Amino acid sequence: MTSTLRRHLAVALVVATLLATEVAPALAHPAGPSPVEQLRQDTEAIHALGVSGVQARMIAPDGRQSVATSGTADLNTGRPVPSHGYFRMASTSKTLVATVVLQLEAEGRLSLDNTVDHWLPGVVRGDGNDGSRITIRQLLQHTSGIHDDLPGYTTPEEYYQQRHDVYGPEQLVARAMAHAPDFPPGEGWEYSNTGYVLLDMIIQKATGQPAHQEIEDRILRPLGLDQTRWAGTSPALPRPHAKAYQLFGPGSVVDVTHQVPVDHENLSWVTTTRDENGFLRALLAGRLLPGRQLAEMKQTVPVNAEVQQLWPGGRYGLGLVERPLSCGGTYWSHEGGDGGYITLNGVTGDGRRSAVVSMSEARGDTPEHILEQENAAGALIDHALCAGSPSTLHQERLDAALTRTPVPPEPVGAS
Repeated sequence: MTSTLRRHLAVALVVATLLATEVAPALAHPAGPSPVEQLRQDTEAIHALGVSGVQARMIAPDGRQSVATSGTADLNTGRPVPSHGYFRMASTSKTLVATVVLQLEAEGRLSLDNTVDHWLPGVVRGDGNDGSRITIRQLLQHTSGIHDDLPGYTTPEEYYQQRHDVYGPEQLVARAMAHAPDFPPGEGWEYSNTGYVLLDMIIQKATGQPAHQEIEDRILRPLGLDQTRWAGTSPALPRPHAKAYQLFGPGSVVDVTHQVPVDHENLSWVTTTRDENGFLRALLAGRLLPGRQLAEMKQTVPVNAEVQQLWPGGRYGLGLVERPLSCGGTYWSHEGGDGGYITLNGVTGDGRRSAVVSMSEARGDTPEHILEQENAAGALIDHALCAGSPSTLHQERLDAALTRTPVPPEPVGAS
């Protein structure tokens, strides 16, 4: 027997062993859905809750994008949800603001330990509020204790009355100053939109430009994120988009698409699932912040008990949320909800795998509806990010063996 023939026989023996030990169990235990099919199933599950429209996009480490939609963009016409539709970014824009603040720190133009009074003397005063005791870091992390009192609507009548109201940042801060702090600075955690109103004001004081212009110059333009736009006081969105709906109660679903966000400086951003994925991937990959500032952003504290119900195991950094993955480890995100649009997102710590799901209806009439919508969207993000876990990659290789489709091997040391 020649040496060449012996080598061929040895290879055949190895292949036969692999098939006996790996493929046979796969036949006995059918594989779960592929990541793409899982994404489709998860968008359908969200729609099945009663959410009118859903669009989701996940991006694999090699850049491959998978998109799924479900439901309708318009309850009157039944037109499909556009997979590249715009939506209001809402509080996900806090991560944009935090990134600019940390860039300014890296440039030596401000310090996270600066007090609010250092930049905005006398603005945080009254009813026990004291800007000389609150730092920029505490504003970023929602540990300032500043009470939130932003205007908002809870009924269809209030929506129609208030949807075009415009507020300046000073007005929004003044509303908060009419309340005592929720706790002394640094001694608790409470989500405070007002804290980010103050951060916008500090960015303008430090740079001479509005925060939205700094975001455009420092983040969006360098990354080529041309589908993320600041709408200012315009109540409209670019086309295409799914209409936004708010469930106020049984039989009361209202089209709330046209409105001016309460904090139009911070909350008037519109974006797409493509751009939101792109921003989060670039941030976690270290393309926007030096290593020290990115590490600062990822220093987290526990959120309060109320928010823990929405983010089980969640912790808040500087404009960034850390949440556990069912397959082990954690991911980074910052969801947003405003004017009928609810969006969840997630990116792995290396910035290589990400997912965004945008829902064009807020089922906010009861705590139960809020939680089930949050849980269903959170499951979609978890499934998309866990698609790269070792068990999933192992199953993909078995599937490929059965279908004779080649799959690249795992890199040495993969975990």
